[in-house]
Amino acid sequence: MAPRDTEIAKPIRLILSDVDGVLTDGQITIDNAGVESKSFYVRDGHAIKIWCKAGFQFGLLTARNSQIVKLRAAELGITMVRQGFAEKLPAAREMIQQAGFEMNEVCYIGDDLPDLAVMYEVGLSATVADGATEVKQAARWTMNAPGGRGAVRELIERLLKAKGRWEDFVPNRMT
Repeated sequence: MAPRDTEIAKPIRLILSDVDGVLTDGQITIDNAGVESKSFYVRDGHAIKIWCKAGFQFGLLTARNSQIVKLRAAELGITMVRQGFAEKLPAAREMIQQAGFEMNEVCYIGDDLPDLAVMYEVGLSATVADGATEVKQAARWTMNAPGGRGAVRELIERLLKAKGRWEDFVPNRMT
């Protein structure tokens, strides 16, 4: 871990994440009955649980409204969820203030243009490997994994390693 990562990660106590294109691969499938489906990567979910178990907070902020997001958030124990916000910055500010954090204590991970305003304001901006060009240019950290395939897991691992906490969650092999 680079010393610079440690310095950047130190104040981060809250991760806010976009959903479509970050926790999913960005595809939205709607069947003939109008039923929407999305796929979530299990390792991202496990990492979110580890992040919260380490004493930090995780929230979701998305422009769309989806029952699927509500269900996935509940399954992971995420209570900080805002859906239907095309203008994400005011919602992010409200979430951060209500949770009692300062902007420099927040990491935001997004993948497309609606995420930029939040990314410019927080302490650490991150994106997925397949994020939009402008988002990659704005992000301080770009993950190697694409959206919906472990980018959030990678982000959390990198943050926890920089904080010296990752090994707390890696079982030791008994010899």
